[in-house]
Amino acid sequence: MTAPAIPPGFRPVAIGGEFLKTVGPMHGRWDGSRVRLGFRVEERHANIARACHGGMLATFADMQMAVVTHYQWPDIAGHSFPTISMTTDYVAPAPLGAWVEGTAEVIRATKSLVFLQGTATVEGATVLRFSGVYKIGPKRDYANPRDPFGLLPDSRPGKK
Repeated sequence: MTAPAIPPGFRPVAIGGEFLKTVGPMHGRWDGSRVRLGFRVEERHANIARACHGGMLATFADMQMAVVTHYQWPDIAGHSFPTISMTTDYVAPAPLGAWVEGTAEVIRATKSLVFLQGTATVEGATVLRFSGVYKIGPKRDYANPRDPFGLLPDSRPGKK
């Protein structure tokens, strides 16, 4: 049996280190105004109720917030964003096989902190609400700090 298709416009993105390689792949998409991340709930993500484990949803929320900061706040794009605090509200289960899709927005950035909030949905229904505070860390060695995950249209292969 083949895995369900990834929705159009999404492609695998390399986010984070070895831990995220074990729970991924995560897919990303720039829709013209927002960065969206997504993943398909697999057996390895499931809890005993055969729905996505809360730890996987929290990991996804953490990455969603850190990634959008690069795209929504150009003055600090290219930095690392270690998590200071994160709140998650589990609204509904994300069943095995579901496509979980998230979006987030920067609420405010100071000289040293970024405040964000977002949601994750399955088929348009909210399954997770989240917010977080991130430290603005040192600059990372990204080839393109404004687009470290290759999501902007002009960074796609074959596009100019």
